[in-house]
Amino acid sequence: MKKITTTLLLSLAALTSFAAEEYPTKPVSIVVAYAPGGQGDVFARLVSEKLSTVYKQPVVVDNKPGVSGTVGTRIAAKAKNDGYTLLLGQTGEITVNRLLIKDMGYDPMKELVPVVLIGNAPLIMLAPADAPYNTVQEFIQLARAKPGEFSYGSVGAGTPGHLSAVALGLGAKLNMVHIPYKGVGPLLSDLMAGRLQAFFSSASAAMPQIKGGKLKALGVTTPKRMNSLPEVPTIAESGLPGFSYTLWGGLFAPAGTPAAVIDSLNREVNAVLALPEIRSRLEADNVAVPKNTPAEFAAYVRAESVKFEKLVTDANVKVDQ
Repeated sequence: MKKITTTLLLSLAALTSFAAEEYPTKPVSIVVAYAPGGQGDVFARLVSEKLSTVYKQPVVVDNKPGVSGTVGTRIAAKAKNDGYTLLLGQTGEITVNRLLIKDMGYDPMKELVPVVLIGNAPLIMLAPADAPYNTVQEFIQLARAKPGEFSYGSVGAGTPGHLSAVALGLGAKLNMVHIPYKGVGPLLSDLMAGRLQAFFSSASAAMPQIKGGKLKALGVTTPKRMNSLPEVPTIAESGLPGFSYTLWGGLFAPAGTPAAVIDSLNREVNAVLALPEIRSRLEADNVAVPKNTPAEFAAYVRAESVKFEKLVTDANVKVDQ
């Protein structure tokens, strides 16, 4: 009996090793639950090209926007757990939507497993170029003087941009109107036209507009200033001590995906992120690129869940906010 058990274990180990060596044998899809142009899309495209070279198979980005990221996330969560459909999961669709949307049709904490954290990015508080406020303090003063008249945009309820504005409103005691959009493009157009007063944007979407003079930056959401915008203060510096919200993104796989596949993806993505040209490109926008294991990423996701649960509860955030 002992001999049979040993033989069986050796056979299973051989199969696991074989699976890791053979993966992938066909194209891999990375689902992004938002339209092109956002930080998650940038993260996905940054690693997909390099992974295609490493794996010698196409690794394609598949944008599936809708309902605050739930449409694309549901597709990935319900996909076959063989490693060929992955999710570029971010703060909102993994840790927050479950607190705001009663029936998403899936549970991201149970049906998706963390593979590797790709990056942790700051958000930039943007305003129209001709807005009568140039700092967070000035914005707060005017918003307080006009309760219910200031509006801010987001790409959906529960997204980091939405919750950063909620945290600002809670900390500064502001009464603002939330207007959700299906994509960054239409939102930025309305912001430039002055139909919105603010938007907490990813750096990737914000920087071209800031450099082009079409929008201005009031503050950043990280504890430290951005290297690429050293003159722009943090929101913590601007009267809200401890204010710290980031937009993180990483790869997730459907629960039950073989450990050998998850380990392979974790190893190869970490190697891609260590490449000098990739690291310098991300760090130029103050995106932290930590080497991490699946277990470390899972622990980080749990900690973020606790943090946002407190914010949602304290601010009494609702899905239609």
